[in-house]
Amino acid sequence: MTGNMTEGSPVKLILKFSLPLLLGNLLQQAYNMIDAAIVGQVLGADALAGVGASGSVQFLVLGFCIGICAGFSIPVAKYFGAGREDRLRTCIFHAYLLTALFAAVITTVTALLCNNILRIMSTPDNIYSDAYSYLLIIFLGIPFMLFYNLLAGIMRAVGDSRTPFIFLAVSTVLNIFLDMLLIMVIKLGVAGAALATVMSQAVSGISCFVYIQKKYPLLRISRDMFRFNRFAIRELFIMGVPMGLQYSITAIGSMVMQSANNGLGSDYVSGFTAGSKLKQLAMCPFDAIATGVSVFSGQNLGAGNDKRIRRGILSGIAIGTAYGAAVGLMLILFGRPLSLMFVKSSETAVLDASGKYLMCLGIFMWLIGILNTCRMTIQGLGYSAVAIFSGAIEMAARIIVSKAFVPKYGFTAICFTDQSAWLTATIYCSIVCAVCVRKVTQKIREGKVIRI
Repeated sequence: MTGNMTEGSPVKLILKFSLPLLLGNLLQQAYNMIDAAIVGQVLGADALAGVGASGSVQFLVLGFCIGICAGFSIPVAKYFGAGREDRLRTCIFHAYLLTALFAAVITTVTALLCNNILRIMSTPDNIYSDAYSYLLIIFLGIPFMLFYNLLAGIMRAVGDSRTPFIFLAVSTVLNIFLDMLLIMVIKLGVAGAALATVMSQAVSGISCFVYIQKKYPLLRISRDMFRFNRFAIRELFIMGVPMGLQYSITAIGSMVMQSANNGLGSDYVSGFTAGSKLKQLAMCPFDAIATGVSVFSGQNLGAGNDKRIRRGILSGIAIGTAYGAAVGLMLILFGRPLSLMFVKSSETAVLDASGKYLMCLGIFMWLIGILNTCRMTIQGLGYSAVAIFSGAIEMAARIIVSKAFVPKYGFTAICFTDQSAWLTATIYCSIVCAVCVRKVTQKIREGKVIRI
């Protein structure tokens, strides 16, 4: 069922939209968390380090994939809000074409370069084999991940965040079963964890496609859509690629950070991996709220309602910062005990590293409420190219701290690298968001918001 966000309370609409998306994000993180928990508890700390040693590389590649799919959904939201079904369907068809192209290219390139990537990342020799097996299988599963994120993004663009969550919930249960089967019964090691993730993502993507074809006449693929339109390609490319690059540029800084951390030894790699899993879980609500604001802004951009756009942004920031303060306090107080989900109690050095990392993160978590809301709003209003610079700022901050301070201060510097990126990017995005809203307001008053 589609959802119109051009009427009604912004806070209620954003929260209603964000709740299923939040649950879906939590389940998506559960893929990796379940892998990490079973790998750490069953196979040991070195195997956990093997899974986590390439985390930033996965963020680089998979983040680009998620970003382009999110970008493809922006015109869908805009044309849905404007009531332009012809342009909406044209965008959907060409989004399928572009996604298939990106899937083929990205999968081929990453699979071929997997060995080189891990060497560049200074992956310790004692965990290299596990890291390679896990990363290669994840890369080979990129088409399934792209397929799900494209379809989920399209449904969310028309206001339905519940259906993607339902299918993701089913596939998460399947992931748990496959983890136990492939790791604990068939004894495939970390390769089994990666296979479980890829197979589960395939199920969620295929389920979304079948559902759309049966239940969404507006969104289903049909022969009347099979007409090449270079303007649609251009619009999707302009929206999708900058969003993908923004994720990837951010990840480059994370790769430098992880490479610096890998050089500190496997205890710190394991501690950083455990802490990162909890950090990713804690950040899910930020992404859900920001995506809700982005869709809200996109639909109201199409409807030509600039006042509602501003109200939505302020509501998103208020919700995000309140949550950030609460979850930050939890990480400060309970970060180390929560790390026991992934690490045995006997691994005290690993637990200490994870607890320290999470405590330092918790102090600054409220910043993400502002950063994500402003950045996603910029993208939702059609200024994806501008958002790239926020990723570049984050990248620069992480690289500077990793190169200048980690050699001297070790893991302590790692614990403050993310925060330096968040602070600098928040300042930039807050200013740019205000400028973009002002430009959109002018376009709305001139009647130009739907032109390609």
